[in-house]
Amino acid sequence: MPALALPHCDLDWLKRRISAFAEDRPGVYRMMGPTGRVMYVGKAKRLRTRMLSYFRAEYPEDKAARILHASANIEWKYVASEFAAFLEELRQIRRFRPSFNVRMNRQRRTVLIKVTEGHAPKILVGSRPGSANVRHYGPLSSAARAKEGIRVLNDLLGLRDCAESMPIVYAEQGDLFGPRIRAGCLRHQLSTCAGPCAGFVTEAEYRARIEVALDFLEGRSIAPLDNVVREMTAAADDNAFERATWWRARFESLEWLFQALMRARAGLETLSFVYTDPGAYGDDMAYLIRRGTVRAVAPAPQTPLEQEAFRAVVAQHTTPERQDVPLPPEDIEEVLLLMSWFNTRPTAMERTVPVEDWLTS
Repeated sequence: MPALALPHCDLDWLKRRISAFAEDRPGVYRMMGPTGRVMYVGKAKRLRTRMLSYFRAEYPEDKAARILHASANIEWKYVASEFAAFLEELRQIRRFRPSFNVRMNRQRRTVLIKVTEGHAPKILVGSRPGSANVRHYGPLSSAARAKEGIRVLNDLLGLRDCAESMPIVYAEQGDLFGPRIRAGCLRHQLSTCAGPCAGFVTEAEYRARIEVALDFLEGRSIAPLDNVVREMTAAADDNAFERATWWRARFESLEWLFQALMRARAGLETLSFVYTDPGAYGDDMAYLIRRGTVRAVAPAPQTPLEQEAFRAVVAQHTTPERQDVPLPPEDIEEVLLLMSWFNTRPTAMERTVPVEDWLTS
């Protein structure tokens, strides 16, 4: 039986240090590696209890014990409340990119629609944000229905769904590559892909198809739905009921996708208010939230002077923002966090005030 790896620090000493100095208050802790690198960031409503739980975990079966054995030190920071701990944890994960946070995060329950850039953009569904040059839409609640809706949209518009590494050869590049090559998959033969990998479409034509898709995803046009309705109606007029049923299924998939994206945009708008979060020790905080992101934080104003000062801060963030735009990649994690917080804690919504009411109060 192989020997188990030894911990990087004196665990008894570290446990005594936490027992002696840590308090059971909301906060965030960092597990540091031997070189000082942050290995893991966690949050807790009762910080001392949470950190001591690592020492009760069985190594190597429990992931908490594996994190502890890989760490050489633990640092912690107190915050005003559990909500503040959620936000601080997210910001520290963004800053340090701890390896254990990346490897051990649970699978998301929501998905995003992603539109890539590059020579031949593609549309796909994923659970995690992509790079900064990828457009993101959502989040959507059903991965299966989102994938089906995007499959139908791709088929209707002839958009590729192949790997990013697939070479792209547009029609105007034919002279450079000699005789026309064969398409990389069967979708072109089935008339569900324009064939940008084999010179069957010009770059301008392909990008025009992408623009139609973006108008649909951003709620400016329902042209793909109209096309499906025309095909469905024509099939019904020809008494081709099996074909009409086939088109009906595609209509339902596209309609669900369009409605789900509309609900996602509306949901972002509802996450715009001033939220007063009760602190664990009376240190209440006021958060200005716009479209699912925290724009400003201050101690909850108590006096008329403090209220006037915070009102001035709120007024700086009241410029109307477009709804028909992708989610900024750097905001997605925070949007998902706030959606989850207010969806699972209905009493938190009772402590919110619309921005307009706050300004006129």
